[in-house]
Amino acid sequence: MKKLDSQINKIFLNIHFLSSWLIRIGLGVAFSIHGFSKFPLPPEALIKYFGFSPFLSSLIALSELGAGLFLIIGGFIKGPMGNLITRVSSLTIVIVMTSAFALAHRDWFITTKLFTSEQIFLFIIGLYFLIKGNK
Repeated sequence: MKKLDSQINKIFLNIHFLSSWLIRIGLGVAFSIHGFSKFPLPPEALIKYFGFSPFLSSLIALSELGAGLFLIIGGFIKGPMGNLITRVSSLTIVIVMTSAFALAHRDWFITTKLFTSEQIFLFIIGLYFLIKGNK
């Protein structure tokens, strides 16, 4: 068993860096799509459903789009600046998802609906990059 484990580790040793990139790109693209789907600005659906102002509705759409794009971009920038971009983007994602849970999905709290939705994974992966940064 130990020998098999060692052989498997050798196979994946050279590509292990891809795992964080797959998660980063997946979250970045998903969040960008969520933001872009609210265009043209201001997003009428947010204004009608939640009663948000045109400014707040537009800010939400731009925040989602920007957070997704900058999460991806932050991974390409080495050093403290890339780390900061990743963490600020992740914080934005966590705030947006927390707000979504509080406003749009209150009835999901600790239910199977929450844990079978994509929203919980956007939130958890956002937390992952907020904590991890570019490390």
